[in-house]
Amino acid sequence: MDAHTKLDVLKEYLTELKSVAVAFSGGVDSTFLLKIAHDTLGDNAVAVTARSCSFPERELNEAKEFCTLNNIRHIIFDSEELEIEGFSENPPERCYLCKTELFTKIKEIAEQNGLLAVVEGSNTDDTGDYRPGLRAVAELGIKSPLRHAGLCKEDIRLLSKELGLPTWKKQSFACLASRFVYGESITEEKLKMVDRAEQLLLDLGFSQVRVRIHGNLARIEISPNEFDKIIQPICRDTVYKGLKKLGFAYISLDLAGYRTGSMNEVL
Repeated sequence: MDAHTKLDVLKEYLTELKSVAVAFSGGVDSTFLLKIAHDTLGDNAVAVTARSCSFPERELNEAKEFCTLNNIRHIIFDSEELEIEGFSENPPERCYLCKTELFTKIKEIAEQNGLLAVVEGSNTDDTGDYRPGLRAVAELGIKSPLRHAGLCKEDIRLLSKELGLPTWKKQSFACLASRFVYGESITEEKLKMVDRAEQLLLDLGFSQVRVRIHGNLARIEISPNEFDKIIQPICRDTVYKGLKKLGFAYISLDLAGYRTGSMNEVL
């Protein structure tokens, strides 16, 4: 099926669900899903966003702005992952622990507001990596409309561009806890270090960034076509001094470049 045929399948599926709470992060996938859900169901589609220390404030603000501009009801609740038993030890099942907590709360919000289903924005590309969070999605009965319709990331960006969504070319984002090597403790202080380090790189104009944390070492992932930029003396010096100031003792550039799930390569 082409992207537009898949879009028709998505709309039909959402119509069958009748009313939905959309787990909304403001990213490429959840923004597209929310837009189509609201266009299809109107006020029977409600955005629900979790506020936590692993979710950058810039992302929360963008999510708020999108809902305001599109007249979408937006419910924001507090969810502190560091309080989940076992989460801060960062085991390989970390994402499962987090998603179980997150979607349990969203289900409660949906029930309180008379919404019949909870939907989330994973797409078909997400089935190719180690994704323990999808097990929590399945166990809790959360719906995945984009996967149901067979939509991949390329489809979603294409359709988002046609719809004029600002996220069509937005960098992919994952929770800040995904920057930690498995087994390394996750703390609020380290989450802030990673967030500020990535913000520094974004402010310098890098399009897709990850700052992975290994003890006191920062491993920077950017697109290989931007390597030339980061090794220019002024830029390199700015990045080095900026990350040192944040508390990193060593700063490295990953020569493989940005890729999703790089922390899973050791599993």
